[in-house]
Amino acid sequence: MRFFNPLKDVLRGAGILLLVIVVGTVGYMAIEDWPLLDSLFMTVTTITTVGYREIHPLSTAGSIFTIVLILGGVGTAFYILTTVVQHILEGELGIRMGRQRMESKIKGLSNHIILCGYGRVGEAIARTLNQQGIKLVVIDRSEACINMAQQAGYLTILDDATSDDVLKKARIETARGLITVFGDDADNIYTTLATHELNPELPIIARATKEGAKRKLQQAGAQRVISPETIGGEIMAMLVLRPEAVESIETVLFGRDQQLLVEEIETGEGSSLVGATIQEIEDSFPGVIILALRKRDGSLTGRPKAEATVPAGSRLVIFGTSEQLHSIEGCCQQAKART
Repeated sequence: MRFFNPLKDVLRGAGILLLVIVVGTVGYMAIEDWPLLDSLFMTVTTITTVGYREIHPLSTAGSIFTIVLILGGVGTAFYILTTVVQHILEGELGIRMGRQRMESKIKGLSNHIILCGYGRVGEAIARTLNQQGIKLVVIDRSEACINMAQQAGYLTILDDATSDDVLKKARIETARGLITVFGDDADNIYTTLATHELNPELPIIARATKEGAKRKLQQAGAQRVISPETIGGEIMAMLVLRPEAVESIETVLFGRDQQLLVEEIETGEGSSLVGATIQEIEDSFPGVIILALRKRDGSLTGRPKAEATVPAGSRLVIFGTSEQLHSIEGCCQQAKART
């Protein structure tokens, strides 16, 4: 399969055209014994078909040479023209079709994450989410950042994330969460405000580069505000003090050891876990440890008591093997299917 390279093809055509001009000039000088300028003028007017009369009468050999020169020159010029037109049409058409395919895929999304900003932090977030099999849409106004995100295989929108229309295009109403990690706190604040107005129930995670921006982001509607520099420094300090503990937590949280994981599971209406005590759940799934219980009102209990019951609509943070966690999730999914 031949791949279209417009620059290479245009340069090739220009080289051929220059060769035709040289051959034509030399040919007239040799056949008709004309001077250099007259031969060059005749060659150019013949190739461009401008319609000027011959400078001097042509011999039979000169007439035949002119016919060949016309065919070669016009053919070369036509080749260059079609190459340029093809490049324009294929470029514009390819961009338009690619954009339409991207928009079509985004329109069908649900339960996805919207990532606003694809710098170094955004790239790391996208990679982690992708490893977990999470559907993702990246929004950035930087064409360079969007190109990198597309090369990584993510759905993208090249536009302003603070715009309501852009957030709607990213299916803000069906998303499971939004993460805004622009390097400018103002962009993160405006994005958070726009998101909270469109979907007040949507969880929003925002990046803060300055200490004073944290309060403003929370006021704008962000549930969590993270300073990557601060957290990075804290983790580095803990790695010096308690390296084994930090590495163990990272392994569990990010699933680097596929045997032991931490998952957050929602207990919807009709789930077999609703009404059960913490002790009963842990007995039903030996080896599982329930680390936390968050009730519907938002209250969080770390390592709940054994006799505590699980209300409907609560969320359990559970530690266990992947098989155990899949079994517990299956109970919830079966309940949803029945309802």
